[in-house]
Amino acid sequence: MIDNIEIKEMKKEHLDCVMVVENLSFKIPWSRNSFLEELTTNDLAIYFVAISNGQVIGYGGFWRILDEGHITNIAVHPEFRRCGIAAKIMDKILNVCDENGIKSLTLEVRKNNFAAQNLYGKYGFKIEGVRKEYYTDTGEDALIMWRHSE
Repeated sequence: MIDNIEIKEMKKEHLDCVMVVENLSFKIPWSRNSFLEELTTNDLAIYFVAISNGQVIGYGGFWRILDEGHITNIAVHPEFRRCGIAAKIMDKILNVCDENGIKSLTLEVRKNNFAAQNLYGKYGFKIEGVRKEYYTDTGEDALIMWRHSE
């Protein structure tokens, strides 16, 4: 575990570091401009960064759509994986959802990404569907997971 982690709102000044994590994490990464648009023009988007010793080591975000949320992405720099950082990002997302009356939260996850599925399962997400051949890089299916508040 890394102790000195801060979860903060993502700002434009974080984007260079976010892009490092993004490019190390995904075969088809989002562009810098995609993140910039999320931060500046998408009123539904809420994004956070995980910072340790002044360095962005992870990020995550979601869209708020009425009383539902859609997690768009969560990623952690490879050197800091399995240290509880994704869980801290999830905690922040879920706290913001609770504060804003978001009752249900959904996401897509690769069918073979068992580490992410296990993380989401710990937070009460359940598989409720499949998007066939969702990922264009491999043709892999995405599992649709949902978490419903009481």
